[in-house]
Amino acid sequence: MAVVIVLLISLVFLFGFVVWVGPPYLPTMRLQIKTALDMLDLSPGETMIELGSGDGRVARAAAQRGIKVVGYEINPLLVLYSRIITWRYRENVRIIWGNMWTKQWPDDASAIYTFLLEKFMQKLDNKIIQTYSGRNIKLVSFAFSIPGKTAVQDENGVLLYEYSS
Repeated sequence: MAVVIVLLISLVFLFGFVVWVGPPYLPTMRLQIKTALDMLDLSPGETMIELGSGDGRVARAAAQRGIKVVGYEINPLLVLYSRIITWRYRENVRIIWGNMWTKQWPDDASAIYTFLLEKFMQKLDNKIIQTYSGRNIKLVSFAFSIPGKTAVQDENGVLLYEYSS
């Protein structure tokens, strides 16, 4: 019985503590994944960052289009699961275990995907401006907007923002 309680507490911790750091685990539905990837309009070989890569669905869908993906996930169970489901696309998908705010983001990224809580959207905007100043980069956000900014496109709950040099 004690083992079950420890396992349950561990699961609650692994899936619950992230709300203080970034995106909680909420699977993105196929329609929103397709909409987001269509909005980004990336060519095969371009790099997309996924902040809070969760179960790997978005990374796998992007890799199926030939897009390179660097995903960041803080939950080790989800990292393991997403690495398993994206194994077939391992040449194009890299899932990094750790805090997306402190890890180095790839310099060659063309786009970012996130399902980040609203309270972190301003911080994300600042990080994108700081990290990719002078570069063109697109951001798609499922459900949450950046305060004070207008999305260039809004479809099926997915918002597209463009940053330009």
